[in-house]
Formats: sequence, C-alpha cells, structure tokens
Amino acid sequence: MTDTGTVTPVHYSPYDYEIHEDPYPTYTRLRTEAPLYRNDEFDFWALSRHAAVLAAFRDPPRLSNRFGVPLDPSAYGPHAHKSMSFLAMDPPRHTRMRSLVSKAFTTRRVAELEPQIRALAVRYLDAAVESGSFDMIGDVAGKLPMDVISQMIGVPEHDRAEVRRLADLLVHREEGVFDVPQVGMEAALVLAGYFADMVTDRRRARRDDLTSGLLDAELEGDRLSDDEIISFLFLMVVAGNETTTKLLANAWYWAWRFPDQKAKALADVRRAPQWVEETLRYDTSSQMLLRVTTGEVELLGTVLPDAARVLLLVGSANRDPDAFPDPDRYDLDRDTTGLISFGGGRHFCLGAPLARLEARVMLEELVARVRDYDIDAAGAHRVHSINVRGFATLPTTVTAR
Repeated sequence: MTDTGTVTPVHYSPYDYEIHEDPYPTYTRLRTEAPLYRNDEFDFWALSRHAAVLAAFRDPPRLSNRFGVPLDPSAYGPHAHKSMSFLAMDPPRHTRMRSLVSKAFTTRRVAELEPQIRALAVRYLDAAVESGSFDMIGDVAGKLPMDVISQMIGVPEHDRAEVRRLADLLVHREEGVFDVPQVGMEAALVLAGYFADMVTDRRRARRDDLTSGLLDAELEGDRLSDDEIISFLFLMVVAGNETTTKLLANAWYWAWRFPDQKAKALADVRRAPQWVEETLRYDTSSQMLLRVTTGEVELLGTVLPDAARVLLLVGSANRDPDAFPDPDRYDLDRDTTGLISFGGGRHFCLGAPLARLEARVMLEELVARVRDYDIDAAGAHRVHSINVRGFATLPTTVTAR
C-alpha cells in the first residue's frame, strides 16, 4: 500500500530474491487479484489457482512443452530437448521417448531399490547423528539423491561430488541475473561431455546400470540415439537430484517450524509418508513450470496469442484454499490427494515414485535415530533459483534416541 492509501498492484517475477525467500504472500494476492497474471518485462502469463493449473497440465494440445519448462532465455526454445529430454517434447516425440525410458521406473523396479536406498541413508545418518550437529543439505539430503541416481546410471562414487556441484551451478541465480549464468552454461557443457563419455564407454562394454539399459532399450525396433540418452541422463542428474534434495530439507524445516507436527513426525516412524506428502503440498521443490500456447488460447476469459508463455505456479496451486482448507497450516493429518507437485496428465513426473521412496526412507531412518532436533535459522540459507525452492544450507543439532 502506498502513502496515499492506494493498493500497489501485485507484482510477480520468479527472478526476485524476495520470491525465493517467501513466495506465498504474493501467491495469495495473485490468486485473488490476478489469477491470470501478466508480466510484460519477462513476457509471460501466470496461472496461480489450483483448478486452472490442473486444467493446464491436462491440456497439452493447447499448452505445449515443446520449448521446455524454464523461463531462462538460453534454456527456452526449440532446442530445449537437448538438455531436458522429453520434458521439452510433445507427442509423438514425447510418447516415443517416454515409452523407451519408462521401463526403468516401473513400480516394481523402483520398489526394488529400497534396500540400497536405505543402506545409503544409514551410511550418512549414522555419522551425522553421532556428531550431534550437521548440515542437513551438505551431510545428508544433498548426498542421498545424487548417490541413488548415480548408482542407477553408473556414475562412480569418486565423481559424484563434482557432478552434484555442476548440477547446482545450473540452477543457481545471482540477484539481477535473468538467464542461465556463464558458469552454469560451462557446467552444462562439462556434464554433457561427461555423459557422452559414459555412453561411449557403455557402447564398448555394457554394465549393470541404466545407461547400458538405455542403449539396449527397444520399442518395436526403435532405439534411442546417443544424443537422446545423454539428454535423459542430464535430466536425471539435474532435475532428480535437485528436487529430492530440497524435498528432504523442506520436510525437516517445516516440521521444525510447526512443533506440534514435529512431535507427530518423530513419535511414529509410520508417519513418514504423510510427512512427505504434506511437504510436497505445503512447500514443493518445483514451484513453477512453463508452457507455450499452440494457437490462440482462452484462459480465464482472456484470449492469449499463439506462442504465449504461460507459467503454471504449482507452489501457489498447492496453497489454494479452494483445494486445501486452511492451506497455510502445515498438517500431517491433511488429505493431500489433490496436490499437483509432480504435474499432471501425460507429463506427470516419471521420477515421482523414486522421489517419494527416497524421502520416505530417509525420514524413517531419521526418526529411528533422532528424539528431537533444532535448526539454526540464522545459519540457514536458501537456494536462489527460478524453478526450484529449497535450502543451500540447513544447520541442525539433534538429540539422539
């Protein structure tokens, strides 16, 4: 509100550091004042209500993925599939690519990963909890997802810290920078070269890993090209690692912020699935995804032109009171069946079962070892990214059971 008493029009940009710190007051205003919001500076529209975002996910013929899901100029466009694989494809290319890679993510195959995921969680947690204080990101949450994905695709243990560092450089944004920074572009090139070498190595000699499996994947005589395999490996490491890391730390942080819910979570290891789901709703890692109109499209009474860029604000949709009563309350007893953190329709996240499994296992093992914990809020720092929301550091002290 201005000095004259007039209300300042709502402003939203995913590049703003204030949004990275806390987007939810702005989301509330968007849903009320501008459910179809227009930003002329960055040339996008934004949908913020649950019903509208869900409908958009289910309408790929009119709202296309063909230019990718981020807003960054260098990542957006007809070549987006080179780094985002089928996330930047429409049918029939999307159908073909997803069909070829999805065999590695069946419910059965993901479930079979639980023992090795639990072994990794135990490995990191035993050392962290014994020390009494640790960084939830650097010592625990940042290690598990990268190790799981690395084991799946065949990245050796001695390379994983560097692969994770490069992936982090891709999503970080300095204030006032409105594109993938130069250091991020250089990191992308290094990762692409690394995966190209992996594919070449597996062509010479197969191993028991996903990269070898992708080389052998076949559907009615159709196989993946080397470039398609490289783009999928790139997507796995960047998207899968970042979002699950943030999910784990967000669960830890928000239970701490709501002590009654922390008490529920720590009292019973069986509450871990509800802890995961409410965190996905309350503060999802992937806050927004981009779509592009195919021809003129009417949204909420406004006709958008062809090739208009539309942001689907998932983080806002999950806090819509029309979908979730008392949405700003973090509540493990809530019905979360309406959450759309993993998207919807044919682009529903292929890695959702794996992310849920990793988060559940890690939280179960934490509850088995920790009677209580505290977070140093002053020492906690957030990631600055336009798509992903979460922490870069989260200092924690624990009381062991």
